[in-house]
Amino acid sequence: MLYKGLYHLFFQYNPTAPVFGNISWGHAVSKDLINWSFLDLALQRDKPYDQNGAFSGSITFVKGVPVILYTGSALNLDQSQNEAVPANISDPLVRTWKKLEQNPIIFPPPSGVRTVDFRDPTTAWIGADGLWRILVGAKKNTTGTAILYTSKDFVHWNLADHPLHEVAGTGMWECPDFYPVSSFGTKGLEDSVRGSGVKHVLKVSLDNTRQDAYTVGTYDAAADKFIPNVPELDTGLGLVYDHGVFYASKTFYDPEKQRRVLWGWVTEKDSAEADIAKGWAGVQALPRQIWLDETHQNGVRQWPVAEVYKLRRRDYHSQAHLKLQGGALQEIHSGRKNFQLDIEVTFTVRNHKLVTLDSIMEDGQTSCLGRTTASREAVGPFGLMVLASDYLQEHTAIYFALLRSKSGWKPLACSDIRRSSLQPNVTKTAYGGFVNVTGTEQQLTMRVIVDHSLIETFFQGGRACITSRVYPTSGSPRLFLFNNGSAPIDASIALWGMKNATFTPS
Repeated sequence: MLYKGLYHLFFQYNPTAPVFGNISWGHAVSKDLINWSFLDLALQRDKPYDQNGAFSGSITFVKGVPVILYTGSALNLDQSQNEAVPANISDPLVRTWKKLEQNPIIFPPPSGVRTVDFRDPTTAWIGADGLWRILVGAKKNTTGTAILYTSKDFVHWNLADHPLHEVAGTGMWECPDFYPVSSFGTKGLEDSVRGSGVKHVLKVSLDNTRQDAYTVGTYDAAADKFIPNVPELDTGLGLVYDHGVFYASKTFYDPEKQRRVLWGWVTEKDSAEADIAKGWAGVQALPRQIWLDETHQNGVRQWPVAEVYKLRRRDYHSQAHLKLQGGALQEIHSGRKNFQLDIEVTFTVRNHKLVTLDSIMEDGQTSCLGRTTASREAVGPFGLMVLASDYLQEHTAIYFALLRSKSGWKPLACSDIRRSSLQPNVTKTAYGGFVNVTGTEQQLTMRVIVDHSLIETFFQGGRACITSRVYPTSGSPRLFLFNNGSAPIDASIALWGMKNATFTPS
C-alpha cells in the first residue's frame, strides 16, 4: 500500500528459521519500491485464533485509515478471518497494529467448505448500495470458489447468497485478487471503480498447480457475479500471470502514480538444507505494473515498475542489426561478471511461411519441455543464454520458437533451466507459454533481468512472463545470443549492469 508518502510491503515471514512455520506478517517501507527498510513484525501469532499462524490477507483504506484483514490459523487448524487496525494512525510507519476484540469477524465458513480451506481475504470494494464487499478463497470438494461477504461497518460481515465466481475442478483458490482495469491505456483504477470502459480481473493462486491463474471479464454489480470474457479461459483453465515460479501474488492501486502494482512470491528451488545453510529462503519478484492488453483484451500485460530503471548502471552496451545465421552462437560483452543485468533484445522475423504446422499444439509448458536449444526447427529456437559457464556446461536458455496454429503463427516462449547448474538437488526443468501476437507483427522482444539466482523475463512487452530460480556455480558467467533454427534472424541487443537495491534491517 501507499500511505503518507511511503510504500508498505507486508509479507509472510517466519522470524525463527528459513522454513515454513511460525508464520507472521513481516513489514518493510520504501520511498521508491526499490530500496527498503525493515520494521518490526506487523502481526504475530499471539491469539487463540491465530496461534498456528497469521496467514495472508490484504489491506483496505476505510475512511482513509488502512485496515488489515487476514486469516488466522488456530492450533486445531481452523481458519478464520480477522481484522487489525493501526494503534497510532498518525504514525506514517504504522509500526504497531491492534487486533479487534471482535475477532474472528468471519467464522465458520459456509456449508460445504472445510475449516482448513477458507483463507486469504481480498482488498474490499464498495458496491452501489454502499456496502463493503470482500472475497475469501476456498474450495468445495474440487471446485474452486471465491466466497462473497458484505458489510456496512467493516466489522460485521454477512455471507452473500452466492459466491462471486467458482470453477469446477480447479481445486483450492488461495490468495484471490479482484480488481478493475481500464479498457484503454495503462493507468490503474481504484478498487471500487466500475462502469463503461472498465473490465475486471479475477486472479487466484491454484494450490494444485502452484500457479497464479486469472481471467478477464465483466463484473455484474447488480447481481454480484463475475462473467469471464471467454469461458474457455475461465479462472484456472487458461491464463496465468507467469509461466514460471511466481505465486501468492497481490496487487494494490497506487493513487500517486495512477497505476496498479503487482507483487509476487518467488520460492526457492534448492533443498531445505541449502536454505538453512544460507539463512534465508524465498524472495519477492520485482514489483510490476499491470494493465489490460489493449490489443488482446482477454489478457493483461506486466512490466517492471519504472523505478527499476534507476538500478541500471552507466556501463551500457549495445549491438544492432546482428544477423544470426542458423547455428549461430555469439558472445555479447565478454570479459565481465554478468551476475546482475538488465537486457533488452529485439528479434526481427521475416520467415513466417517457413514455420511447420505443429499437429498437436500442446500447452506451452509441454512444448518447452519437448524441446531444447539444440532442437533444429524452421524458425528457432533463438534467444539468449545467460549465466553461462565456459564451454556451456551451465547456462539458462531463454528463447522463442515459432509454431503455426489454425489462427496464424504463434511464438512459443521458453525459459530452459535444465542445464542451469552443476549442483545436485536443485530444480532443473523448462517453463514456457505461448505469446499473443497480431498477424502484422514481425518483431519479437524480450526483456531479461538477471539477479544472481533470479531471472525474470518479459516477452513481447509483457504479454507473457517467466520467472526462474537458478543456482549456477560459475564465478564468471557469460552471455550469448544464439539461433539454432534454419532461417536467419536479425537481432539488436542493449544491456546494462545493475546496481544493488538497499535493504536496511530493523
